[in-house]
Amino acid sequence: MNELPPNQHSALMDHEAVADTPPPAMRSGIPLIGNYPDYANPDLVDAIPLAARTILDVGCGGGAVGAAYRRRNPRARILGIESDHVSGARAAERLDAVQILDVEATPMPFDLPNGLDCLIYGDALEHMRDPWALLRTQAAYLNDDGAVVMCFPNVEHFSIVFRLLNGSFDYEPEGLLDRTHLRWFTPRMMARAVSDAGLTLCDIRPRPTDPTGATRFVEAMQPALAALGIDASEYLNRAAPVQFMLRAKKSPRPRLVVNASMLPPIGGVSDVRVVEPIRAISTDASVLASIRTEPDFATLLPEAPHIAVLHRPLLLGDAGLGRVRSLIERGFLVVTEFDDHPVFMEKNGVPTDQLFTFTATHAIQTSTEPLAEALSVHNPEVAVFPNAISALDEPVNFTNPERMTLFFAALNREEDWAPVMPALNEVLRAVGPRLAVNVLHDQGFFDALDTPHKTFLPTTDYPAYQAALAQSEICFMPLGDSLFNRAKSDLKFIEASAARVVSLASPVVYENSLIDGQTGLLFRSPDALRMQLLRLLAYPDAAKRMATAARDYVARERMLAYQTNARIDWYRSLWDRRGALTEALRARVPALFG
Repeated sequence: MNELPPNQHSALMDHEAVADTPPPAMRSGIPLIGNYPDYANPDLVDAIPLAARTILDVGCGGGAVGAAYRRRNPRARILGIESDHVSGARAAERLDAVQILDVEATPMPFDLPNGLDCLIYGDALEHMRDPWALLRTQAAYLNDDGAVVMCFPNVEHFSIVFRLLNGSFDYEPEGLLDRTHLRWFTPRMMARAVSDAGLTLCDIRPRPTDPTGATRFVEAMQPALAALGIDASEYLNRAAPVQFMLRAKKSPRPRLVVNASMLPPIGGVSDVRVVEPIRAISTDASVLASIRTEPDFATLLPEAPHIAVLHRPLLLGDAGLGRVRSLIERGFLVVTEFDDHPVFMEKNGVPTDQLFTFTATHAIQTSTEPLAEALSVHNPEVAVFPNAISALDEPVNFTNPERMTLFFAALNREEDWAPVMPALNEVLRAVGPRLAVNVLHDQGFFDALDTPHKTFLPTTDYPAYQAALAQSEICFMPLGDSLFNRAKSDLKFIEASAARVVSLASPVVYENSLIDGQTGLLFRSPDALRMQLLRLLAYPDAAKRMATAARDYVARERMLAYQTNARIDWYRSLWDRRGALTEALRARVPALFG
């Protein structure tokens, strides 16, 4: 059952248009499917293992949770069970298979040759006659690495106690006192139910909610709490949450702790290389991953592996060695995250004879094979995790075939775009308002454009960058042929493709990913740029088909979900080999251990 979010929090929803269908009924601004809001609990979606292959959502409602998860992991087989026919019919349009039935009275209706990777109970077990028996029965279908993810209402919430005290307790159409709730739970009760089902509890945490009302209630109740010997602070922790999230696993792997640092976000690099990967590995309930400043890196579980990932660290001289030494002494294995050619440091005036960014850590992670080759000269332990897309949002472009928008975003790339600017301007002058240009970051590029149909966007955060890109139809990606550029990743191509924006790109980097004429267009000269751009403007339907094919490629091959397990496995393997890696580190940089 997909119940309303606490405090009417904004929700991830699916808004596909259905021809000749009247507007849906609404509740608190959210469309209704059957008797419940068509709402994907974002905390529940975030808790589903990102690398899951087969998922069963019990009480799936209209399938909103599965639809939201599919945008992150298009390869997953997503199944649903629902008792309401209206909701189940909508879910069947979104999920791979849906059965409309009484889940407690029917054997497992799906063929599960490899078991389940995840069982989802999103505000569902409280509606069951015997949730304990159902949980035991269905947990048996989990494979060895399978997980249970659930959200359940908190019977200890202060509003229920308040209503009992003032005599206003009664059932309601929705929420904590939903009239269809048959069972009530506290976190302790649900933890025991999970254990009785043969599962290992990984974590229980409250969903975010406004604590103001609970705080006032507990303050008013303090004399009574004191008289009963109940600690007011402890009681507030139990009485404030409206709902709890729980994760459990059938056979959990040992805990893994990953702390990552992050540079101030510029142009999405921090998001793609740190924020999204940390969020991804955190969906494995055996992994505790967080982003912190280096001084706050913490040894959370003394017996667990601890990995420190430093984002583009500038490790210079004794001070740089001291940073790494401190982490090693605190029990961390240290990894450098770096996705530029090492020549980047030299070009920016860094004294390379004092640089320990690559040599003084146990390992390096990067984004391309050419970068790995260049970095392995300094450190042989290098892993490649290509840049990837975390989620596929619904496209919003190609709405006007008479007008297209070209998007360009870069920092300090004049040497790449200057040679082709005359050809670009020739097209802009010829087509007039049919082609607008949105420029992000690069003031020089904007000023050089010979058209009034242009917009400049200053440096912004990653979501704003993605929104600006998504409003365009063409993404312009010129890269000159240089050692530095050849080692770059194809991030802009996959970002554009994810938003169904057609790429107009140089062969440097992009010819290894883009299929010319099928998933985008390449240009090898100013004349070729002129021809390809006019081609896109003349045939907008063909441009849209190429953009759609590129989006399909990203959905098949370039999602972050598809490399999440590889990241976790590599970190675990580093820890297993930490003795040998530390000895190799000692040999490379003896001063680190002096």
